[in-house]
Amino acid sequence: MTRARFAPSPTGYLHIGSAHTFIFNWLYVRKHQGKLVLRIDDTDVDRNTQASLDSIYDGLNWLALGWDECYRESDRLEVHRKLADELLAKRFAYRDFTPAAADVPEDRPHGEGPWLCNPDMRALSGEESDRRAAAGEPFVIRFRVQRDPAYEVAFHDEVYGPQSKLTADIEDFALLRSNGLPTYHLASCADDIDMKITHVIRGQDHLSNTFKHILIFQGANAPLPRFAHLPLLIAPDGSKLSKRKHGPVVSVTTYRDKGFLAVAYINFLCLLGWSPKDNREQMTLYELTSAFNLDGVHRSNAVVNFSEADPIDPKALWLNSQHLRSIPVAVLAPLVRKTLEEQGLEPPADEVFFHHVIDTIRTRFSTLLDFATKGRAYFSDDYPIEKQALEKLDAPGARELLHELANRIESDPEFTEASVERDLRKLAEERGVKAGLIINSSRAALTGQPVGPSAFAVFTCIGRERVIRRLRKV
Repeated sequence: MTRARFAPSPTGYLHIGSAHTFIFNWLYVRKHQGKLVLRIDDTDVDRNTQASLDSIYDGLNWLALGWDECYRESDRLEVHRKLADELLAKRFAYRDFTPAAADVPEDRPHGEGPWLCNPDMRALSGEESDRRAAAGEPFVIRFRVQRDPAYEVAFHDEVYGPQSKLTADIEDFALLRSNGLPTYHLASCADDIDMKITHVIRGQDHLSNTFKHILIFQGANAPLPRFAHLPLLIAPDGSKLSKRKHGPVVSVTTYRDKGFLAVAYINFLCLLGWSPKDNREQMTLYELTSAFNLDGVHRSNAVVNFSEADPIDPKALWLNSQHLRSIPVAVLAPLVRKTLEEQGLEPPADEVFFHHVIDTIRTRFSTLLDFATKGRAYFSDDYPIEKQALEKLDAPGARELLHELANRIESDPEFTEASVERDLRKLAEERGVKAGLIINSSRAALTGQPVGPSAFAVFTCIGRERVIRRLRKV
Protein backbone atom coordinates (compact mmCIF):
# COMPACT_ATOMS: atom_id res chain seq x y z
CA MET A 1 0.00 0.00 0.00
CA THR A 2 1.15 3.51 -0.82
CA ARG A 3 2.02 5.38 2.37
CA ALA A 4 3.20 9.00 2.40
CA ARG A 5 3.73 11.46 5.23
CA PHE A 6 3.61 15.16 5.91
CA ALA A 7 5.90 16.26 8.74
CA PRO A 8 5.54 19.96 9.64
CA SER A 9 7.61 21.53 12.39
CA PRO A 10 5.64 23.57 14.99
CA THR A 11 7.98 26.55 14.93
CA GLY A 12 5.63 28.97 13.13
CA TYR A 13 2.24 29.18 11.43
CA LEU A 14 1.36 26.84 8.57
CA HIS A 15 3.53 28.07 5.71
CA ILE A 16 2.16 28.24 2.17
CA GLY A 17 5.05 26.00 1.09
CA SER A 18 4.15 23.43 3.74
CA ALA A 19 0.51 23.48 2.64
CA HIS A 20 1.73 22.99 -0.94
CA THR A 21 3.64 19.87 0.13
CA PHE A 22 0.72 18.57 2.18
CA ILE A 23 -1.69 18.91 -0.74
CA PHE A 24 0.64 17.13 -3.18
CA ASN A 25 1.06 14.26 -0.70
CA TRP A 26 -2.70 14.11 -0.17
CA LEU A 27 -3.45 14.02 -3.88
CA TYR A 28 -0.89 11.30 -4.48
CA VAL A 29 -2.13 8.93 -1.79
CA ARG A 30 -5.79 9.50 -2.69
CA LYS A 31 -5.00 8.86 -6.36
CA HIS A 32 -3.38 5.55 -5.37
CA GLN A 33 -5.83 4.59 -2.60
CA GLY A 34 -3.08 4.90 -0.01
CA LYS A 35 -2.66 6.36 3.48
CA LEU A 36 -1.41 9.79 4.53
CA VAL A 37 0.40 10.17 7.84
CA LEU A 38 0.51 13.53 9.62
CA ARG A 39 3.69 13.50 11.68
CA ILE A 40 4.43 16.55 13.81
CA ASP A 41 8.20 17.12 13.81
CA ASP A 42 8.43 18.53 17.35
CA THR A 43 11.83 17.26 18.45
CA ASP A 44 13.33 20.78 18.34
CA VAL A 45 12.19 21.56 21.87
CA ASP A 46 13.86 24.98 21.98
CA ARG A 47 11.83 26.33 19.04
CA ASN A 48 8.51 24.50 19.32
CA THR A 49 5.49 26.47 20.52
CA GLN A 50 1.92 25.49 21.24
CA ALA A 51 0.74 28.50 19.24
CA SER A 52 2.59 27.18 16.20
CA LEU A 53 1.12 23.71 16.64
CA ASP A 54 -2.37 25.19 16.95
CA SER A 55 -1.74 27.21 13.78
CA ILE A 56 -0.75 24.10 11.84
CA TYR A 57 -3.93 22.30 12.84
CA ASP A 58 -5.93 25.47 12.20
CA GLY A 59 -4.64 25.74 8.65
CA LEU A 60 -4.96 22.04 7.86
CA ASN A 61 -8.47 21.89 9.27
CA TRP A 62 -9.47 24.79 7.04
CA LEU A 63 -8.19 22.91 3.99
CA ALA A 64 -10.46 20.08 5.18
CA LEU A 65 -8.57 17.34 3.34
CA GLY A 66 -7.85 15.25 6.42
CA TRP A 67 -5.29 12.52 7.04
CA ASP A 68 -5.34 8.85 8.03
CA GLU A 69 -2.88 8.65 10.93
CA CYS A 70 -1.37 11.26 13.23
CA TYR A 71 1.77 11.13 15.41
CA ARG A 72 4.06 13.43 17.32
CA GLU A 73 7.75 12.64 16.95
CA SER A 74 8.35 13.65 20.58
CA ASP A 75 6.27 10.61 21.58
CA ARG A 76 8.53 8.31 19.60
CA LEU A 77 11.97 9.05 21.05
CA GLU A 78 12.55 5.42 21.95
CA VAL A 79 12.11 4.44 18.30
CA HIS A 80 14.71 7.04 17.32
CA ARG A 81 17.21 6.05 20.02
CA LYS A 82 16.79 2.38 19.20
CA LEU A 83 17.84 3.00 15.60
CA ALA A 84 20.82 5.09 16.75
CA ASP A 85 21.92 2.24 19.06
CA GLU A 86 21.53 -0.28 16.25
CA LEU A 87 23.68 1.77 13.91
CA LEU A 88 26.24 2.23 16.68
CA ALA A 89 26.34 -1.51 17.36
CA LYS A 90 26.83 -2.28 13.66
CA ARG A 91 29.65 0.29 13.43
CA PHE A 92 27.63 2.47 11.04
CA ALA A 93 27.85 5.15 13.71
CA TYR A 94 30.23 6.29 16.43
CA ARG A 95 30.29 8.45 19.54
CA ASP A 96 31.85 11.87 19.15
CA PHE A 97 33.05 13.23 22.49
CA THR A 98 34.36 16.48 20.99
CA PRO A 99 32.98 19.37 23.08
CA ALA A 100 30.58 21.45 21.01
CA ALA A 101 31.18 25.18 20.76
CA ALA A 102 28.54 27.14 22.64
CA ASP A 103 27.30 28.82 19.47
CA VAL A 104 27.55 25.81 17.13
CA PRO A 105 24.73 23.21 17.18
CA GLU A 106 25.89 19.63 17.62
CA ASP A 107 24.22 18.54 14.40
CA ARG A 108 26.20 21.07 12.36
CA PRO A 109 29.83 20.64 11.24
CA HIS A 110 32.39 22.36 13.45
CA GLY A 111 34.84 24.95 12.23
CA GLU A 112 35.14 26.51 8.79
CA GLY A 113 35.54 24.95 5.38
CA PRO A 114 34.55 21.48 4.17
CA TRP A 115 34.44 19.69 7.54
CA LEU A 116 33.85 15.96 7.09
CA CYS A 117 34.57 14.25 10.38
CA ASN A 118 36.51 14.15 13.64
CA PRO A 119 39.21 11.56 12.75
CA ASP A 120 40.21 10.91 16.36
CA MET A 121 36.65 10.11 17.31
CA ARG A 122 36.15 7.81 14.33
CA ALA A 123 39.28 5.95 15.36
CA LEU A 124 38.17 5.28 18.94
CA SER A 125 37.87 1.60 19.76
CA GLY A 126 34.49 0.30 20.83
CA GLU A 127 35.85 -0.44 24.28
CA GLU A 128 37.21 3.10 24.76
CA SER A 129 33.98 4.63 23.48
CA ASP A 130 31.90 2.48 25.84
CA ARG A 131 34.16 3.35 28.79
CA ARG A 132 33.92 7.10 28.23
CA ALA A 133 30.16 6.93 27.74
CA ALA A 134 29.75 4.85 30.92
CA ALA A 135 31.81 7.45 32.81
CA GLY A 136 29.18 10.05 31.91
CA GLU A 137 31.16 11.97 29.33
CA PRO A 138 28.72 13.74 26.94
CA PHE A 139 28.78 12.68 23.33
CA VAL A 140 27.02 13.02 20.01
CA ILE A 141 26.32 9.96 17.91
CA ARG A 142 27.42 10.52 14.31
CA PHE A 143 26.91 8.42 11.22
CA ARG A 144 30.18 6.86 10.03
CA VAL A 145 30.20 7.78 6.35
CA GLN A 146 32.41 5.39 4.36
CA ARG A 147 35.47 7.16 2.95
CA ASP A 148 38.01 4.49 2.05
CA PRO A 149 36.98 3.50 -0.44
CA ALA A 150 34.31 6.11 -1.16
CA TYR A 151 31.32 5.08 -3.21
CA GLU A 152 28.46 6.73 -5.02
CA VAL A 153 25.10 7.20 -3.30
CA ALA A 154 22.52 7.30 -6.06
CA PHE A 155 18.76 7.40 -6.40
CA HIS A 156 16.12 8.34 -8.93
CA ASP A 157 14.04 11.32 -7.95
CA GLU A 158 10.48 11.14 -9.31
CA VAL A 159 10.68 14.82 -10.29
CA TYR A 160 14.36 15.69 -10.81
CA GLY A 161 15.54 12.38 -12.23
CA PRO A 162 18.87 10.63 -11.47
CA GLN A 163 20.79 12.00 -8.48
CA SER A 164 24.17 10.95 -7.10
CA LYS A 165 26.85 12.03 -4.65
CA LEU A 166 30.12 10.51 -3.50
CA THR A 167 30.40 9.55 0.16
CA ALA A 168 33.71 11.40 0.13
CA ASP A 169 31.64 14.61 -0.04
CA ILE A 170 29.25 13.79 2.80
CA GLU A 171 30.17 14.75 6.37
CA ASP A 172 29.70 12.46 9.36
CA PHE A 173 26.34 13.94 10.23
CA ALA A 174 24.87 13.81 13.72
CA LEU A 175 22.12 11.34 14.60
CA LEU A 176 21.66 11.84 18.32
CA ARG A 177 22.50 14.99 20.28
CA SER A 178 24.25 14.93 23.64
CA ASN A 179 20.91 15.61 25.36
CA GLY A 180 19.52 12.38 23.95
CA LEU A 181 17.26 14.05 21.39
CA PRO A 182 17.40 12.98 17.74
CA THR A 183 18.39 15.20 14.88
CA TYR A 184 16.04 15.70 11.98
CA HIS A 185 17.89 13.07 9.94
CA LEU A 186 17.54 10.33 12.54
CA ALA A 187 13.96 11.07 13.59
CA SER A 188 12.76 11.36 10.01
CA CYS A 189 14.33 8.12 8.85
CA ALA A 190 13.52 6.12 11.98
CA ASP A 191 9.86 7.08 11.64
CA ASP A 192 9.79 6.49 7.90
CA ILE A 193 11.16 2.99 8.47
CA ASP A 194 8.89 2.20 11.41
CA MET A 195 5.78 3.56 9.67
CA LYS A 196 6.61 1.78 6.42
CA ILE A 197 6.53 4.98 4.38
CA THR A 198 6.72 4.10 0.68
CA HIS A 199 6.88 7.62 -0.79
CA VAL A 200 8.72 10.64 0.58
CA ILE A 201 7.27 13.70 -1.18
CA ARG A 202 8.78 16.94 0.12
CA GLY A 203 10.28 20.28 -0.90
CA GLN A 204 13.28 20.54 -3.19
CA ASP A 205 15.29 22.09 -0.36
CA HIS A 206 15.43 18.61 1.20
CA LEU A 207 16.93 16.97 -1.87
CA SER A 208 20.49 17.25 -0.55
CA ASN A 209 19.42 15.53 2.68
CA THR A 210 18.30 12.47 0.76
CA PHE A 211 21.84 11.13 0.36
CA LYS A 212 22.27 11.06 4.14
CA HIS A 213 18.87 9.47 4.58
CA ILE A 214 19.72 6.74 2.09
CA LEU A 215 22.83 5.95 4.15
CA ILE A 216 20.65 5.57 7.24
CA PHE A 217 18.22 3.30 5.39
CA GLN A 218 21.11 1.21 4.12
CA GLY A 219 22.65 0.98 7.58
CA ALA A 220 19.30 -0.15 9.00
CA ASN A 221 18.92 -2.67 6.16
CA ALA A 222 15.51 -1.13 5.42
CA PRO A 223 13.81 -0.81 2.02
CA LEU A 224 14.20 2.58 0.40
CA PRO A 225 11.08 4.67 -0.20
CA ARG A 226 10.63 6.43 -3.51
CA PHE A 227 11.66 10.08 -3.34
CA ALA A 228 9.97 13.02 -5.04
CA HIS A 229 11.10 16.57 -4.42
CA LEU A 230 8.76 19.43 -5.23
CA PRO A 231 9.71 22.84 -6.66
CA LEU A 232 9.95 25.64 -4.13
CA LEU A 233 7.56 28.55 -3.94
CA ILE A 234 9.36 31.85 -4.36
CA ALA A 235 8.58 35.57 -4.16
CA PRO A 236 8.33 37.79 -7.26
CA ASP A 237 11.94 38.90 -6.70
CA GLY A 238 13.12 35.29 -6.83
CA SER A 239 13.80 34.92 -3.11
CA LYS A 240 12.49 31.99 -1.11
CA LEU A 241 9.22 32.75 0.66
CA SER A 242 9.97 33.55 4.27
CA LYS A 243 7.71 34.52 7.13
CA ARG A 244 10.51 36.72 8.45
CA LYS A 245 10.89 38.62 5.19
CA HIS A 246 7.42 38.45 3.63
CA GLY A 247 5.17 38.31 6.68
CA PRO A 248 1.56 37.11 6.52
CA VAL A 249 1.66 36.55 2.76
CA VAL A 250 3.22 33.14 3.44
CA SER A 251 0.57 32.05 5.93
CA VAL A 252 -2.27 29.79 4.82
CA THR A 253 -4.69 31.47 7.19
CA THR A 254 -4.14 34.83 5.46
CA TYR A 255 -6.08 33.50 2.48
CA ARG A 256 -8.72 31.98 4.73
CA ASP A 257 -9.19 35.29 6.53
CA LYS A 258 -9.47 37.10 3.19
CA GLY A 259 -12.57 35.07 2.38
CA PHE A 260 -11.14 32.33 0.20
CA LEU A 261 -12.80 28.98 -0.38
CA ALA A 262 -10.55 26.12 0.67
CA VAL A 263 -11.12 24.28 -2.62
CA ALA A 264 -10.07 27.37 -4.60
CA TYR A 265 -6.92 27.78 -2.52
CA ILE A 266 -6.08 24.10 -3.01
CA ASN A 267 -6.65 24.53 -6.74
CA PHE A 268 -4.33 27.57 -6.74
CA LEU A 269 -1.53 25.79 -4.86
CA CYS A 270 -1.75 22.77 -7.16
CA LEU A 271 -1.05 24.96 -10.18
CA LEU A 272 2.13 26.23 -8.53
CA GLY A 273 4.65 23.75 -9.84
CA TRP A 274 2.23 21.29 -11.45
CA SER A 275 -0.13 21.26 -14.40
CA PRO A 276 -2.51 18.72 -15.91
CA LYS A 277 -1.80 17.55 -19.43
CA ASP A 278 -4.80 19.40 -20.85
CA ASN A 279 -3.87 22.80 -19.34
CA ARG A 280 -7.06 23.13 -17.31
CA GLU A 281 -7.01 25.75 -14.57
CA GLN A 282 -10.23 25.70 -12.56
CA MET A 283 -10.62 22.18 -11.18
CA THR A 284 -12.69 20.53 -8.49
CA LEU A 285 -11.04 18.40 -5.83
CA TYR A 286 -12.20 15.28 -7.64
CA GLU A 287 -10.73 16.54 -10.91
CA LEU A 288 -7.44 17.43 -9.23
CA THR A 289 -7.18 13.99 -7.65
CA SER A 290 -7.98 12.23 -10.91
CA ALA A 291 -5.49 14.27 -12.92
CA PHE A 292 -2.61 14.45 -10.44
CA ASN A 293 0.62 12.58 -11.08
CA LEU A 294 4.25 13.25 -10.34
CA ASP A 295 5.06 13.39 -14.06
CA GLY A 296 3.23 16.70 -14.20
CA VAL A 297 5.33 18.31 -11.46
CA HIS A 298 7.69 20.98 -12.81
CA ARG A 299 11.37 21.23 -11.97
CA SER A 300 11.51 25.02 -11.90
CA ASN A 301 10.47 26.97 -8.83
CA ALA A 302 6.99 28.52 -8.83
CA VAL A 303 6.38 32.23 -8.25
CA VAL A 304 3.70 33.47 -5.88
CA ASN A 305 2.75 36.92 -7.12
CA PHE A 306 2.03 39.53 -4.49
CA SER A 307 2.98 43.08 -3.58
CA GLU A 308 3.48 45.10 -0.44
CA ALA A 309 0.05 46.62 -0.97
CA ASP A 310 -1.74 43.32 -1.62
CA PRO A 311 -0.64 39.93 -0.24
CA ILE A 312 -3.06 38.00 -2.48
CA ASP A 313 -1.93 36.46 -5.76
CA PRO A 314 -4.24 37.70 -8.59
CA LYS A 315 -4.43 34.16 -10.02
CA ALA A 316 -5.65 32.89 -6.67
CA LEU A 317 -8.31 35.61 -6.56
CA TRP A 318 -9.50 34.76 -10.06
CA LEU A 319 -9.73 31.06 -9.25
CA ASN A 320 -11.65 31.86 -6.09
CA SER A 321 -14.18 33.90 -8.06
CA GLN A 322 -14.66 31.02 -10.49
CA HIS A 323 -15.22 28.49 -7.72
CA LEU A 324 -17.51 30.92 -5.91
CA ARG A 325 -19.77 31.02 -8.95
CA SER A 326 -19.74 27.31 -9.74
CA ILE A 327 -19.92 25.32 -6.50
CA PRO A 328 -23.37 24.09 -5.43
CA VAL A 329 -25.34 26.73 -3.55
CA ALA A 330 -26.01 24.21 -0.78
CA VAL A 331 -22.24 23.99 -0.20
CA LEU A 332 -21.69 27.73 -0.42
CA ALA A 333 -24.60 28.83 1.77
CA PRO A 334 -23.18 27.68 5.17
CA LEU A 335 -19.89 29.42 4.38
CA VAL A 336 -21.65 32.65 3.47
CA ARG A 337 -23.86 32.43 6.58
CA LYS A 338 -20.80 32.01 8.79
CA THR A 339 -19.04 34.95 7.11
CA LEU A 340 -22.06 37.22 7.48
CA GLU A 341 -22.45 36.36 11.15
CA GLU A 342 -18.76 37.00 11.77
CA GLN A 343 -19.20 40.43 10.18
CA GLY A 344 -22.15 41.23 12.45
CA LEU A 345 -24.85 40.73 9.81
CA GLU A 346 -27.97 38.62 10.14
CA PRO A 347 -28.66 36.32 7.18
CA PRO A 348 -32.30 35.40 6.50
CA ALA A 349 -33.67 32.42 8.39
CA ASP A 350 -35.58 31.15 5.35
CA GLU A 351 -33.02 28.79 3.81
CA VAL A 352 -34.73 28.60 0.41
CA PHE A 353 -34.80 32.40 0.16
CA PHE A 354 -31.20 32.61 1.40
CA HIS A 355 -30.07 30.19 -1.31
CA HIS A 356 -31.91 32.24 -3.92
CA VAL A 357 -30.18 35.44 -2.83
CA ILE A 358 -26.73 33.83 -2.80
CA ASP A 359 -27.21 32.28 -6.23
CA THR A 360 -28.32 35.62 -7.66
CA ILE A 361 -25.60 37.88 -6.30
CA ARG A 362 -22.54 35.61 -6.27
CA THR A 363 -21.74 36.09 -9.96
CA ARG A 364 -20.10 39.47 -9.28
CA PHE A 365 -18.16 38.48 -6.17
CA SER A 366 -14.61 37.18 -5.74
CA THR A 367 -14.46 36.21 -2.04
CA LEU A 368 -16.77 35.29 0.79
CA LEU A 369 -16.14 38.69 2.35
CA ASP A 370 -17.75 40.32 -0.67
CA PHE A 371 -21.13 39.06 0.52
CA ALA A 372 -20.72 41.20 3.64
CA THR A 373 -19.28 44.25 1.84
CA LYS A 374 -20.46 44.52 -1.76
CA GLY A 375 -23.55 42.49 -0.88
CA ARG A 376 -24.29 44.21 2.43
CA ALA A 377 -27.58 45.72 1.24
CA TYR A 378 -29.06 42.26 0.80
CA PHE A 379 -28.61 41.46 4.48
CA SER A 380 -28.82 44.82 6.25
CA ASP A 381 -30.63 48.16 5.99
CA ASP A 382 -27.40 49.90 6.94
CA TYR A 383 -25.44 50.17 3.71
CA PRO A 384 -23.52 52.99 1.96
CA ILE A 385 -24.61 54.54 -1.33
CA GLU A 386 -21.79 54.86 -3.81
CA LYS A 387 -21.19 58.15 -5.61
CA GLN A 388 -22.22 56.78 -9.03
CA ALA A 389 -25.38 55.29 -7.53
CA LEU A 390 -26.23 58.61 -5.92
CA GLU A 391 -26.02 60.24 -9.34
CA LYS A 392 -28.72 57.82 -10.55
CA LEU A 393 -30.94 58.79 -7.62
CA ASP A 394 -30.41 62.48 -8.28
CA ALA A 395 -31.63 62.21 -11.87
CA PRO A 396 -34.61 64.58 -12.45
CA GLY A 397 -37.83 63.01 -11.21
CA ALA A 398 -36.19 59.76 -10.11
CA ARG A 399 -37.12 59.87 -6.44
CA GLU A 400 -40.77 60.73 -7.14
CA LEU A 401 -40.99 57.81 -9.56
CA LEU A 402 -39.52 55.45 -6.95
CA HIS A 403 -42.12 56.55 -4.40
CA GLU A 404 -44.87 55.75 -6.90
CA LEU A 405 -43.25 52.42 -7.79
CA ALA A 406 -43.33 51.52 -4.09
CA ASN A 407 -47.09 52.17 -4.03
CA ARG A 408 -47.70 50.00 -7.06
CA ILE A 409 -45.60 47.11 -5.72
CA GLU A 410 -47.48 47.34 -2.43
CA SER A 411 -50.87 47.17 -4.12
CA ASP A 412 -49.90 44.38 -6.51
CA PRO A 413 -50.85 40.98 -4.96
CA GLU A 414 -48.00 39.38 -6.89
CA PHE A 415 -44.32 39.94 -6.10
CA THR A 416 -42.05 38.28 -8.66
CA GLU A 417 -39.44 39.47 -11.11
CA ALA A 418 -42.12 39.44 -13.81
CA SER A 419 -44.66 41.42 -11.76
CA VAL A 420 -42.08 44.02 -10.73
CA GLU A 421 -40.98 44.45 -14.32
CA ARG A 422 -44.62 44.82 -15.40
CA ASP A 423 -45.33 47.46 -12.74
CA LEU A 424 -42.13 49.38 -13.49
CA ARG A 425 -42.55 49.47 -17.25
CA LYS A 426 -46.20 50.46 -16.97
CA LEU A 427 -45.20 53.34 -14.68
CA ALA A 428 -42.53 54.47 -17.13
CA GLU A 429 -44.99 54.36 -20.02
CA GLU A 430 -47.62 56.34 -18.11
CA ARG A 431 -45.11 59.03 -17.07
CA GLY A 432 -43.49 59.20 -20.47
CA VAL A 433 -39.97 58.34 -19.29
CA LYS A 434 -37.52 55.65 -20.26
CA ALA A 435 -37.72 52.49 -18.15
CA GLY A 436 -33.94 52.71 -17.67
CA LEU A 437 -34.35 55.79 -15.52
CA ILE A 438 -36.46 53.89 -13.01
CA ILE A 439 -34.40 50.69 -13.29
CA ASN A 440 -31.11 52.46 -12.58
CA SER A 441 -32.42 54.63 -9.76
CA SER A 442 -34.24 51.71 -8.12
CA ARG A 443 -31.05 49.63 -8.14
CA ALA A 444 -29.21 52.53 -6.55
CA ALA A 445 -31.88 52.93 -3.87
CA LEU A 446 -32.13 49.23 -3.09
CA THR A 447 -28.42 48.31 -3.06
CA GLY A 448 -26.44 51.57 -2.97
CA GLN A 449 -24.58 50.43 -6.10
CA PRO A 450 -24.79 51.50 -9.75
CA VAL A 451 -24.40 47.94 -11.08
CA GLY A 452 -25.28 44.44 -9.94
CA PRO A 453 -27.37 41.41 -10.81
CA SER A 454 -30.41 41.50 -13.08
CA ALA A 455 -32.38 44.62 -12.13
CA PHE A 456 -35.62 42.81 -11.38
CA ALA A 457 -33.88 39.96 -9.54
CA VAL A 458 -32.62 42.61 -7.11
CA PHE A 459 -36.19 43.30 -6.00
CA THR A 460 -36.94 39.67 -5.14
CA CYS A 461 -33.61 39.28 -3.35
CA ILE A 462 -34.25 42.33 -1.16
CA GLY A 463 -37.81 41.26 -0.33
CA ARG A 464 -41.15 43.03 -0.70
CA GLU A 465 -41.21 44.84 2.67
CA ARG A 466 -37.65 46.10 2.40
CA VAL A 467 -38.17 47.16 -1.21
CA ILE A 468 -41.21 49.24 -0.37
CA ARG A 469 -39.51 50.81 2.63
CA ARG A 470 -36.31 51.67 0.76
CA LEU A 471 -38.07 53.12 -2.29
CA ARG A 472 -40.13 55.39 -0.09
CA LYS A 473 -37.14 56.45 2.00
CA VAL A 474 -35.11 58.01 -0.82
